[in-house]
Amino acid sequence: MPSERSARVQERRRVRNAPLRSKAKTIVTKARHLIESNEVEAAEAAVKEAVVALDKAAQKGAIHHKNAARRKSRLMKQLNTASES
Repeated sequence: MPSERSARVQERRRVRNAPLRSKAKTIVTKARHLIESNEVEAAEAAVKEAVVALDKAAQKGAIHHKNAARRKSRLMKQLNTASES
């Protein structure tokens, strides 16, 4: 069980990080839906926006930088596969 002090710290971090994580997830989901519906130009713009959101979340420490890199890589791979078809 965390001490009172660490519980307060965890709560502050949760409040600070949750919106960053949530925004990144929302934007990535939006980009994935656009990729799946074959709207390539809109998907490209959404992927760029998602990359920025993931980088910002990683920079602020809301997610690990390698987690952000992995998500960006997978998203770009999906976009490139959709663009080829």
